[in-house]
Amino acid sequence: MNARPVIAVVGPCASGKSTLVAALRERDFTAHHVAQEHSYVPDMWRQMVHPDVLVYLDVSYRVARRRRRTLQQEEWHAVQGRRLKHARAHCHLYIDTDPLNPWQILERVLSFLQVEWGIR
Repeated sequence: MNARPVIAVVGPCASGKSTLVAALRERDFTAHHVAQEHSYVPDMWRQMVHPDVLVYLDVSYRVARRRRRTLQQEEWHAVQGRRLKHARAHCHLYIDTDPLNPWQILERVLSFLQVEWGIR
C-alpha cells in the first residue's frame, strides 16, 4: 500500500491531538482531530471521518494537568475516558503520551504508517 490513509486522532484533553494533527498535515496527510471525548455518540469518530487509521492518544490525569493548567477536574477526565471507550477498542494505534514529547508521538505514528502502509 502506498496511498496515504485518512487519519483520525482521538483522546482525552491535553493528550496531544491537535499538535499531532498539525504535524501530520504539514507532511501532507489527511488528518482530523475528532472531539470524541465531548460526544455521547460512541462511534462519532467513524461517522464523521470514515478513517483508514484511528490513532488513540492517551494521557493520565496527572500529566494532563501539568500540560494544561486550566484542565477540568479529575471526574471530567474519567468521563472522557468512558466516552472514548469505543474508539480505544477500535483504534489501530494506541499511544500512551505521558512519557513522550510531541516529536516522539509523531515518530511513533510515522513509524506505524511506514510499517502498516508502506509510507516513507
